[in-house]
Amino acid sequence: MEEQLWDAITQLEPLAPSFVSVTYGAGGSTRERTHATVSRIVRETSLVPAAHLTCVAASKGEIAEIADQYWHAGVRSIVALRGDPPPADGGSFTPHPEGFASAAELVAGLKAQHDFDISVAAYPEVHPEAVDASADLDNLKRKLDSGANRAITQFFFSPEAYFRFLDKALAAGISAPILPGIMPVTNFAAIRRMSANTEIPAWMEAMFEGLDERPGPRALVAAVVAADLCRRLYEGGVRDFHFYTLNRAEQAYAVCHLLGLRPKETAA
Repeated sequence: MEEQLWDAITQLEPLAPSFVSVTYGAGGSTRERTHATVSRIVRETSLVPAAHLTCVAASKGEIAEIADQYWHAGVRSIVALRGDPPPADGGSFTPHPEGFASAAELVAGLKAQHDFDISVAAYPEVHPEAVDASADLDNLKRKLDSGANRAITQFFFSPEAYFRFLDKALAAGISAPILPGIMPVTNFAAIRRMSANTEIPAWMEAMFEGLDERPGPRALVAAVVAADLCRRLYEGGVRDFHFYTLNRAEQAYAVCHLLGLRPKETAA
């Protein structure tokens, strides 16, 4: 998996993304490997890495130590999340006794420690654990008011869902950038499992029907579907996109190509 991740980084670097985020498993289960990968990106590439940090299974002191390590390694960007609990915890988040209780608290703690550039999560179709859409927006505003620079959305498949969310965010007094999270479909069954709060349009179900065992055609369809979503978002004024690559470069690269993005010329 580490080799596959590095292959994706190498393939996507020529497209010169603004930053590349590096996540880790539930409960920080791959935290050390994440740190090693982020440090390697700083040393060996021209990319700007954004390291994920969560509140799960970590005290404030442990998070402060990790943040210091990132800062001294040259990492200036963080994706700050409450985080998903390990499956063994039954899917219920319980704050560490000496840790942060929310992403907003985590953001405030990181900002007090170093002047990180911080991204947080947003949910156009409402977080599964939120009481309602209004409470979810209030939580997003707290994260941004705590010092976050932008939000990145959960993946979605309807541009209308994203634009409705932007309207509600503006009405709630949120003016920070909210980047749309784009998930090219590499495995439709997996997307269905991950879509607890994301509507999968009927037309999309029909589009991928019968392609589970046909990876080649599925990849072609997925690239066209994702590129069309980006095109419609662009028509609505969006100029920045965040791709969830799942450690695979081909789909994101193909979508960027379809949208007219080409590798940047490197200096001789």
